[in-house]
Amino acid sequence: MTKIVYLPGDGIGPEVTDVCRLVIDKLCAEAGVTLQSEDHDFGGVGIDNHGDPLPASTLEACKTADAVFLGAVGGPKWDKGGPRPEAGLLGLRKALGLFANLRPVAVQPGMEHLSPLKTERVTGADILIIRELTGGMYFGEKREGDDVASDLCIYSKEEVVRVARVAFEAARKRRGLVTSIDKANVLASSRLWRKTVIALHAAEYSDVQLTHELVDAAAMKLIQAPTYYDVILTENLFGDILSDEASVIPGSIGLLGSASLGGSGPGLFEPIHGSAPDIAGQDKANPLGAVNSVSLMFRHGLDMAQAADRVDAAIAGVLKAGDTTRDLGGSLTCTQVGQALLKRL
Repeated sequence: MTKIVYLPGDGIGPEVTDVCRLVIDKLCAEAGVTLQSEDHDFGGVGIDNHGDPLPASTLEACKTADAVFLGAVGGPKWDKGGPRPEAGLLGLRKALGLFANLRPVAVQPGMEHLSPLKTERVTGADILIIRELTGGMYFGEKREGDDVASDLCIYSKEEVVRVARVAFEAARKRRGLVTSIDKANVLASSRLWRKTVIALHAAEYSDVQLTHELVDAAAMKLIQAPTYYDVILTENLFGDILSDEASVIPGSIGLLGSASLGGSGPGLFEPIHGSAPDIAGQDKANPLGAVNSVSLMFRHGLDMAQAADRVDAAIAGVLKAGDTTRDLGGSLTCTQVGQALLKRL
């Protein structure tokens, strides 16, 4: 019995989750996997129904799952004070110990024209961004005031080692290059980061090539020469910004998924796009980023690599055929893209 907890969330979250549910049910049934699935409130809908973006019942269900799938969270409805939907996401990551966020960014062959960058710059781009997820400024002590405010960025050696190990292991299965990104010329936390990564590399991963870049230089190089990068390793805040920057390289933020993993327990799988409240309920959302997250769930969460390969092939097929939503120049609805995927599967 495999248990999947769905957190459809806010905005377009329920719409893309519905597509993913069909894909998951089909491939699990064909693989002979018995599924137990549950839906739980999370994010803004958690606030509306429970007064909490991460209700206790939702957290308990997630802890007992084999994998957790999230649609989207947030929206202007909850910007007027009180708890924010995003606080539920931070709390869930912390509670499940999800310290490594994997965000693959690849330009599909033949799809280079979708990128806002010149074809010669993006052809062959295939990047895996690994972002530390439970430390740094997002979780440090905060001071809020009308005149002075601060956010403490703190990292321990152990936090850096465990996420760097994920990056080095991933690089061994790819091109063998890790680029560690920091701001070591200014920040003490970045100097600890760089020193720790260097020491781990020397001790255990000398077969992998390691380079270091400052975050501002890396932000430029991602646009100038995205094909240079293989595995990018970086801390929480920098990873949040750089991964969103990199997401437009293939053509749309709606294409990309992510996996958040810990040492043990369930992973969290979600598209990197937001809740897009302006198109919620209109069947216009691009579900491919969410379905990409399904591939990551099969590969990293459920040990179903063959199913992941089939999802990847189906996504590539609909892109090549132009069976896409309007953000990619197509004319299909979210539901119709889902049906096109199912036909290819």
